[in-house]
Amino acid sequence: MNDLIGRIAKEEGLSPGLSEEIAREYGNRGERALAALDERRVKKYLDFYVVESSSKEYVVEDDLCTCGDFLFRGRECWHILAVRLAIASGNVVEEAAWYQDRLKENGTINE
Repeated sequence: MNDLIGRIAKEEGLSPGLSEEIAREYGNRGERALAALDERRVKKYLDFYVVESSSKEYVVEDDLCTCGDFLFRGRECWHILAVRLAIASGNVVEEAAWYQDRLKENGTINE
């Protein structure tokens, strides 16, 4: 993975060839991660990276994710892969806000 990430960073983007390689190497997880990039669903808040799925948002920090897949298996999920790819390719949506504050405003968490 590190070699692939390095090549993406060097090219400053995801070429069709690299995208195909990701899909081959990671299968469904790779395809889902690439779709999140294409649809600009990888966001960098002031406190966390957040990946939006079809029904929820998942917080990704370093090699940890709040999704059930990661919590159950304890290894890289497609959300973590999407964040890594987004960072390497420069395809992160920057949000000038704290994610925790956004959750408070939406009533998702209480103080």
